[in-house]
Amino acid sequence: MATVKLYNPNQKKDVGSFDLSDVVFGAEVKEHLLYAAVRYQRARARSGTHKAKERAEISGGGKKPWKQKGTGRARQGTTRAPQWRGGGVVFGPRVRSHAFKLNKKTRRQALISALSRRAGESALMVIEDWEIAEFRTRAVVDFMGRFELGDMLLIAAPDEKLVRSARNLPTVTFLAPDGVNVYDVLRRRNLVMTRSAVDAVTARLTR
Repeated sequence: MATVKLYNPNQKKDVGSFDLSDVVFGAEVKEHLLYAAVRYQRARARSGTHKAKERAEISGGGKKPWKQKGTGRARQGTTRAPQWRGGGVVFGPRVRSHAFKLNKKTRRQALISALSRRAGESALMVIEDWEIAEFRTRAVVDFMGRFELGDMLLIAAPDEKLVRSARNLPTVTFLAPDGVNVYDVLRRRNLVMTRSAVDAVTARLTR
């Protein structure tokens, strides 16, 4: 069982140690599962509202441009055919869902791989439960400066003051323990979790 330092978020000093589950934070990192999970998440996030009109969906074009024979030009039946400017699009994009299925066990193992990667890179920091007295973005900025973090994924209980203080920082992502996902873990270089969040995530991935 791996042991990490437990930090006080308001002071740059450790206040003890914390044991991490090897099942969740010490597993083998499987790159192909990380790829599959990120692709799965990004595909589900696509709106799929892209659309191009086919020739039958474009108004006009009912009259034949010129007679069939005798003009010396190629025969044409409508000005809405694909070869005409303003005509329909052949095999254009259609409104559809880009989502695909990924097994629940695969998604869980991918998340374990992502958390294990951050732990193996010493990019995981565990802090005591963090509460701030007022709505102040400066409190989060000071925390990042204190621990020399360029960016971070902060996983903690959804305290309103903390959420609103962190949400307008472009280098910070805040998630509740039940919202932890592979894409956000990999998107941020540093992973910061409260002690209770570690317990919640560990319970979620080991049940």
